[in-house]
Amino acid sequence: MQTNEFLQAMILTELEDAVGAENCSANPIDRVTHSVDYYWLSRMWADRGRRMPEADIVVSPKDAQETAKVLKIANYYKIPVTCWGGGGGTQGGAIPVCGGIVLDTKRMDRIYEVNTESMYIECGTGAIYKHIEWAANEVGMATMHYPSSLNCSTVGGFLAHRGIGVVSTKYGKIDDMVLQMEVVLPNGDIIHTSPAPKHAAGPDLNQIFIGSEGTLGIITKAQMRIFAQPEERRFRGFLFQDMHAAFTASRELLQKFKPSVMRLYDPAETATLIKKIVGVEKPGAFMNVAYEGCREMVEVEERILLDTFHKYGAEDLGSEYGEKWWEEKITFFYPGHMMDLPQMFGTMDTIAPYGKIEEIYDAMKDAVETNFPQARFIAHFSHWYEWGAMVYDRFIVEEEHVPKDPVEALRLHQQIWTAGVRAAIAHGGVVNDHHGVGIKLGRLMKEQYGPAMQVFEGLKRQLDPNGIMNPFKLGL
Repeated sequence: MQTNEFLQAMILTELEDAVGAENCSANPIDRVTHSVDYYWLSRMWADRGRRMPEADIVVSPKDAQETAKVLKIANYYKIPVTCWGGGGGTQGGAIPVCGGIVLDTKRMDRIYEVNTESMYIECGTGAIYKHIEWAANEVGMATMHYPSSLNCSTVGGFLAHRGIGVVSTKYGKIDDMVLQMEVVLPNGDIIHTSPAPKHAAGPDLNQIFIGSEGTLGIITKAQMRIFAQPEERRFRGFLFQDMHAAFTASRELLQKFKPSVMRLYDPAETATLIKKIVGVEKPGAFMNVAYEGCREMVEVEERILLDTFHKYGAEDLGSEYGEKWWEEKITFFYPGHMMDLPQMFGTMDTIAPYGKIEEIYDAMKDAVETNFPQARFIAHFSHWYEWGAMVYDRFIVEEEHVPKDPVEALRLHQQIWTAGVRAAIAHGGVVNDHHGVGIKLGRLMKEQYGPAMQVFEGLKRQLDPNGIMNPFKLGL
């Protein structure tokens, strides 16, 4: 909808009435700070002196009731609404590309209940995940969700993009950790999903909204699982000379028990990042494994681990490197260690069954390095299942090869992403594993799903007929 200064001022007063004047802002500084997230293109665009698309108004409701009021106003005036959590997303999912309203969730940070009988924390989705981890720790529990952005991203952000943490092989992704959710639909109705996540009462409503990136509604409250702290957690580092042997050994291990951490780094990443942070000097593919629980089980799992990996020629590096990795698990993503501007970079993570994942790794590496010789390709495999694994693959272009013109830089960035992700799709992978789709990869969703895309589009039309919710994200 096209607005004018008078109508916009009227709308602002309605929003102020809904959430309080102190929780609404049309100030330029607030609009600018909600226009750039951790998406490389948004940061590059701003770094080159360009202005990213900005919302007209930033609104911060405190709960579902205030969120409902905001969405009813937005629906009436047909104003786009983009949800903003911690601003740590890498796919541009929180960028208000059509202006309108940015709905900042961080006031919805209340912890309502820590329930040690049913083993969950009920909280507002604007809570920083580290804060609910602390709440769990106070009663001797843990969330077991430890992504690199644990200290700065919200519960809702992880739910919206189907996030994952470093102990996922044992405890699962964020969609495995949620029991029940409160969601505000685009028309302002407030709904609750089933009180239990496993049932035969129709499709699981949780899974409709998890991963929907704010395109179908806004998750305002969630019950997140907590776990008893393990009696013991042990680490073991290994060095494989053959990536195929590492895959085969890992697949066999997962048929026997589930470690909490399994991180396999290809030789290129072992020789750079692992050498720098963990201190592994030898050539090969480094793998860190953590296994935890009651002491008796850990003893048994350690014997199984050593026997299995020995069979495939892995060099046992002992516990020192694994413990160092755990201590530095977030340091990997801090300045000085992580790629950053003025470099161009991206993480094209995908997931596939074991029979496809090696092929995908080779195909993506070839697609990037053959078509873009100015780019380096490195990868590690960080989340594992009985049936498959994911590849956390990155491309890096050094400053001297990054176009100075922002439009040309954008074009090169898109071309590399398109080549890499198309290679993954062609060999049995998916558009993305856990960072989400946003605006970065939306164009490839139809290539991924083909006629099945109409299911997503049908949900969107039914729930959001005015198309106000986070337009042009997730391919919708």
